Amino acid sequence: MTRAETAYLSWLDDPRFSPDTRAELLAIQDDKTEIEERFYQDLKFGTAGLRGILGAGTNRMNFYTVGRAATAYAREIADQKDGKSRGIAISYDCRDFSREFAELAAGIFVRHGIKVYFSTELRPVPILSFAIRHFECAGGIMITASHNPAIYNGFKVYGADGGQLPPDEADAVAAEMKNITDLPSTVSDALECTKAAASDLFNWMGEDIDQAYSDYLMTLSLDRGAVGKSKHLPIVYTPLHGSGNKPVRRQLERLGFSNVSVVLEQELPDGNFPTVELPNPELPETMQMAVDLARSIEASLVLATDPDADRTGVVVRLKNGDYKILTGNEIGLLLMDYILGAKSAAGVLPENAFCVTTIVSSRLTRTIARHYEADLHVTFTGFKYIAEVIAEYADTGLGEFQFGFEESFGYLAGNKVRDKDAVVACMLLAEMAAAAAVDDETLSDRLDSLYERYGNHAEATVSIYREGKAGLEKIAAAMDTLRRDKAKGIPGAAVREVLDYESGTGLVLRSGEEIKAPLQGSNVIMYELEGPSGMDWMCVRPSGTEPKIKVYYGIYDQDKDICEQRLKDVKQQTLAYINSLLD
Repeated sequence: MTRAETAYLSWLDDPRFSPDTRAELLAIQDDKTEIEERFYQDLKFGTAGLRGILGAGTNRMNFYTVGRAATAYAREIADQKDGKSRGIAISYDCRDFSREFAELAAGIFVRHGIKVYFSTELRPVPILSFAIRHFECAGGIMITASHNPAIYNGFKVYGADGGQLPPDEADAVAAEMKNITDLPSTVSDALECTKAAASDLFNWMGEDIDQAYSDYLMTLSLDRGAVGKSKHLPIVYTPLHGSGNKPVRRQLERLGFSNVSVVLEQELPDGNFPTVELPNPELPETMQMAVDLARSIEASLVLATDPDADRTGVVVRLKNGDYKILTGNEIGLLLMDYILGAKSAAGVLPENAFCVTTIVSSRLTRTIARHYEADLHVTFTGFKYIAEVIAEYADTGLGEFQFGFEESFGYLAGNKVRDKDAVVACMLLAEMAAAAAVDDETLSDRLDSLYERYGNHAEATVSIYREGKAGLEKIAAAMDTLRRDKAKGIPGAAVREVLDYESGTGLVLRSGEEIKAPLQGSNVIMYELEGPSGMDWMCVRPSGTEPKIKVYYGIYDQDKDICEQRLKDVKQQTLAYINSLLD
């Protein structure tokens, strides 16, 4: 009998699992493939916490897997000095069972004698991160699966700095989870929500935190004068059925914008996401309803946030009336240049200013940082790493943080939030559009100007999905092959160097010289490519939150057409090879 079959029968035969769980398991008793998918492993706890498909099973998101993770994290918090009294902040998004999972976690933490700040309604990632720092908590939990399909949910865990747990701390929680084998008891031992709420340890987190967060964001505004002159600028916003609806609209109104239209069909929270296949603002099809509304009212700017409001999508109106969807890199470059430029012009850019980006984001960040004489730190993909850099430099007085971003539509300004913040991004993007309008420009014009000053680029990210256990095995095998054959480079690309960020080693292909990679500890292979700019690259890494392998490209040249043709050529050849490894 396989591990999956043994685990399946143990759940089926244990009367402590709920009747709904038992009924769901009985429905698949003749489906060996489904049993294997649900039980072949425990849902893995990583630096993003738990994330998986909703359903019964050890490899699924349900009350028992959430109870196990919450119990393990509660034990970790309780073991910290003052951990119980500092407590934990808990919030959730619109997804199915988000509130219920959050209530279970609260009951577990109160049962462990830990103070809880519990959100009165769905509130997004940035407010949860802000609340952790505002209340000086020992940690936090956000129930969300971010931009994943409706069948997913997740248990995102935060540390005392307001950032997602770094690898060492996540490993400690994962190790504690292994000690918890009686999953039903984690649920039965938790206090019911009404009893937990009656405890002196339980605190509601409501309008007070909204006000504090909003007040803080107002301090990050850079050009209130431009907003005053362009307050009637037509803007379309969609929360994509998620938690950004109230905070984004509140902030735009407070800043002074009076002509914000919301996509009504996507306004209210709905974990089924009925109007989109994926609630991901990276995807053009997800933005279509917002663009249609924008066309009908000739809006200048379209903003979108994903369900937990940590990602931001942007569409801008061109002078000819067409609409252009911006890439994650384009949004990040515009915001970085706007923040550094506005502060520099006002004479308030600190001498020790720094920005943070990731190894797979646009390398034009280097040129922009150099132009404003700001430091640029480059780290692994994932905002937890950006948060670690902010803590290392800003919290110790070594520098003053200005902006951080990753190409997957995540942006952060200011120092009191330590995760992607779509609310502040929407605020600054609207303000930037207002400033452009004063000069009779659009954000597309601003982007063209940016390329004129810093050089052109052609960048792309391609995701290749492989679902289920078999898919994960194929992805792992493909990464193994690329590592084993690194001396060959990658077919279809003129590779100069190969950097293995997992081992921290590298190889210069022409000379065979072994070199040291600038970072170590992440499953990433970076290919530095030959090219006149010296900045061309491609990168391959498996996603940490979805069943896919991601391939990134960056090509740089003064001539945009040359960039795009070179990108087209290298993509076509290298993707064919990578796909062959996944077959």
